[in-house]
Amino acid sequence: MPDPSSTRRFLLSFDQGTLLLKGCSAEAVTKIFGDSYWTRDHRVDGWRCDAMSYADVAGALARKASAFEDVVPDFGDVQWKQRTIHSPRGEQEEAISAWINLCRGVIVMPTGTGKTEVALHLMADTSCSTLVVAPVRDLMYQWHRRILEAFGVDAGIIGDNTFNVRPVSVTTYDSAAIHAAKLGNRFKLVIFDECHHLPGDFRRDAAVMSIAPWRMGLTATPERSDGRCRDLEFLIGPVVYDLPIQKVKGRTLADYDVVRIPVHLSAAEQTIYNECSRSVRSFMHERRKTDPDFDWRTACGDAIRDPEARQAMVARRRKQSIEDRAAEKLRVLEDLFRLHAGAPIIVFAGSNAMARDISLRFLIPCLLNHCGKRERADILDGLRNGTYPALVANQVLDEGVDLPAVKVAIVVGGSASGKQARQRLGRILRRRGNARATLYEVVCQDTSETLRSRRRRQNDAYAGTRHRRV
Repeated sequence: MPDPSSTRRFLLSFDQGTLLLKGCSAEAVTKIFGDSYWTRDHRVDGWRCDAMSYADVAGALARKASAFEDVVPDFGDVQWKQRTIHSPRGEQEEAISAWINLCRGVIVMPTGTGKTEVALHLMADTSCSTLVVAPVRDLMYQWHRRILEAFGVDAGIIGDNTFNVRPVSVTTYDSAAIHAAKLGNRFKLVIFDECHHLPGDFRRDAAVMSIAPWRMGLTATPERSDGRCRDLEFLIGPVVYDLPIQKVKGRTLADYDVVRIPVHLSAAEQTIYNECSRSVRSFMHERRKTDPDFDWRTACGDAIRDPEARQAMVARRRKQSIEDRAAEKLRVLEDLFRLHAGAPIIVFAGSNAMARDISLRFLIPCLLNHCGKRERADILDGLRNGTYPALVANQVLDEGVDLPAVKVAIVVGGSASGKQARQRLGRILRRRGNARATLYEVVCQDTSETLRSRRRRQNDAYAGTRHRRV
């Protein structure tokens, strides 16, 4: 029952990405909310808190205030013209049920198991104003196409120099954060695709400045190297469903092999590599004599004004370049192209320079971050219809983008991240009949790349890696 001691009429509104409460004394705020949520804003003679607290704030007012006006939500009505979605598979049904229990939370499913289908089913069931947030423009337009195919609804687009807001809209993380102050009260459900991108300093505003009581995160790899993946529970909700890749290997996903191929630097490459290694080690050793906590991050910061730090950074980058662009990797690539002649192949490079080297050496298209939308579509369509036998990319295909039915991928460079390893493996696991997928990992022995490969193989997706020479 409302507390009769609160007789004053309060006004709760949405203002510039925050909630604004007016007509409420400090005593009333304390009585209703305790010490939570609110900060006094003397400029407007009111109280402010994060928009994401809306459900809790409105609930507290409903229980403890006798009179208040809530003008926060500006949700539009949604009516689907059609519902053309495949019936959910067993694991998709489990994910749907798990999310519905809270109407908040993160769904973790390997690439290729149908996270988008799960989200579409939940959109169909909730039938409310929805914003889908994707990490890049390609994914934003991919969501736009999927929504049009599933529901016959032309979703609004917010981003890529377009600002067309509709009750169902798609956007990117950056655009969502930029426009959150205006749009934070327009959507009841927000879907964060590849939600591990959300916890950054700027992008998190897309969640903090939104009142959406229903929130869904989709990802195959929730981990972040900075540890901020823990913030996902605060920004979206807890992990409500986590599907291990081994549970669907050979069933929903194609069965697969991971094959590690060791190669060696040439004598000339190894000589330069060793010289660069000695230079970096010597620099770090000398600095740690006076500062035991001196690390490489500090060295990079000092490089602006310290010639020795700058020389060490150049040496380290040269080391990485030698690892990335080892000549023996090109020989192995040629052998693998011959071994899988006639099958479409994706090559994942560790740098843009190596991607260009491979593109020029084998006359295959090179897909990098700065490629335009039309060029990307042409390359992917060409791989799908056989115009291009293979393509090479650096990081642009690591996550999210729908690819043709490719069953062979070759990794010739990359980070030590298990997340990147699972993302790249996931590019070839969409099941097509009983075809078996193969991921080759080409690694330079006696270099830092060996350590990175070992760390990548610590995740369950790389279990049972075979080693061979080509």
